[in-house]
Formats: sequence, structure tokens, C-alpha cells
Amino acid sequence: MDSNPRTRRAAAALAGAALTAALAAGCGIRTTSVPVDAGAAPSRVPCSMPAEDVTTQALQGIPVQVYLVCSSQLATVDRAVRVDEATANRVRVARAFLAELERKPSADERRAGFTTAVPADLRIGGARDGDPQGALRLSQQPEDLSSEALAQIVCTFAESPTLASDGTVLLGGPGKYPARGYLCTSETKARPQAATTRRTDPDTAPGGSGGAATTLPGGTGTEPAAGPATGD
Repeated sequence: MDSNPRTRRAAAALAGAALTAALAAGCGIRTTSVPVDAGAAPSRVPCSMPAEDVTTQALQGIPVQVYLVCSSQLATVDRAVRVDEATANRVRVARAFLAELERKPSADERRAGFTTAVPADLRIGGARDGDPQGALRLSQQPEDLSSEALAQIVCTFAESPTLASDGTVLLGGPGKYPARGYLCTSETKARPQAATTRRTDPDTAPGGSGGAATTLPGGTGTEPAAGPATGD
């Protein structure tokens, strides 16, 4: 037997390590030969919200989805409104959706990266005489809104069968500009800050030039009117 104290200590340490590994294996714990740094707890995935309890949502109102801005794109969040699309008229439904777009995102939504560009003082009403059927009038000219705000409104309204016909959202402003038809395309959702696609066919936009779709940058408000809309 080796009488060297250093050799005995090394042998004892080796035996202790072997015993610890055996006990760990018996408990179903995997061992590792190198230190492990677990790091910080994983953060919430950007633009992703936890599913809300269906019962809670039902108590708050009718579940709907609205588009907010997140990571320079549009993404949906679940909200609840007190208006039933099956029984309410177009203007009431539009006002309920617009109120959700104007509402400041919740703490959870903000942590996930959601914001809204829709101004809190924006209002919406029904069509005027001479407007295409189903048109809605905003208190600001649509082209005077930021591109993100207009894209949020168009894409949210486009999801509603009450507010959109064949995917086209008909919007006008308070002035004499005619109401126009806007589309929510994949590019609108991916790059809301760039442009909103607008339909220019005569069925949805008086004075339009056929069924082509064009992109209209937000914030210009310089397009000449194709003809005044009558009525208040």
C-alpha cells in the first residue's frame, strides 16, 4: 500500500467523484464534465402574445383581432369589443374597431413590442351622398395619416365582412376628396411605413382608371380630387 499522503488524497478524491457520479446517475440526473452557465431566463418572443383565457375574453366582449405595429411590421393582437357585427350597423362596427386601434397597448403588448400609430382623436362616420356603397369617412384625410396608421386601419377593417367588400376598405376624409378603396396586401403588412395599396377602379373610387392597384405613400395628402362628394 502506498504510504505517500499526496497519493492517498488523490485516490480518495477520485473515489469520491466516482461515488457522486454513481448517485447522480441513480437519480436520473445527467452529469457534465464542464461548468454550465445557464444564462438569463429566455425573454418573450417579440410580437408574440400569450393566448388569453376564452372565458375572460367572453366576459370582456366579442373576440376580435386588430393590427398593431411591431418590429416595423403589422401583427395581430386579440382584443374584445362590445359590438356584435351580426346585429350592429357598419358605422358602429367601424367605431368599435377604431377605438381598439387608438387604445394604448396593454403592458403585456408593450413588453412584446407592440405600438399603435393611430391617433387617439381620430373619428369615423358613415358615407356621404355620392360616395360608393359601404364607404366610411374619417375625420382626417386618409392620405394625411401616417403610413403605419392608415395600414393599421385598412388591414383591421379588411378582416371584417361588415367593413370590407371583396377585401376592399372604402375610406374618405372630411373634405371634398372622393372616398377611395384600399387593400391590405402582404407588402402592406410587411412594410406599413412604405405605402398602402389603393384600388383605382371606378366601382370603388369615383374617377378611377380601371381595376389596377397602385401604391399611395402616406402623409402626402396632395392628390387632386376626382370630383366632389355631395351631402354632409
